[in-house]
Amino acid sequence: MASKKLSQGDLGKEVGTSGDIIGRYERDEVTPSVEVASRLADALGVSLDYLSGKTDTELDNAALGRIRDITVMPEEDRKQVFLVIDALIRDFKARKAYAQ
Repeated sequence: MASKKLSQGDLGKEVGTSGDIIGRYERDEVTPSVEVASRLADALGVSLDYLSGKTDTELDNAALGRIRDITVMPEEDRKQVFLVIDALIRDFKARKAYAQ
């Protein structure tokens, strides 16, 4: 929650619960329902997988939106997008390796 700088009370208001309950979630004293967990993820701007610990890759809503947009593209367009992304990633990794 530090990345959004929300207090427990503010986050609780955003998801329709209290700050005390948010604190109990943080301390693993209780587990939120799927609906509340989904609202928490939305309020924090992260995926539900990230919030639940299924992944350590934090994808914000903008990144997830881009991925959703790519998935509905025709196959040939998706291939082109991935070719560009792959080239950028390769270049980034090369710059990083040479900088060390």
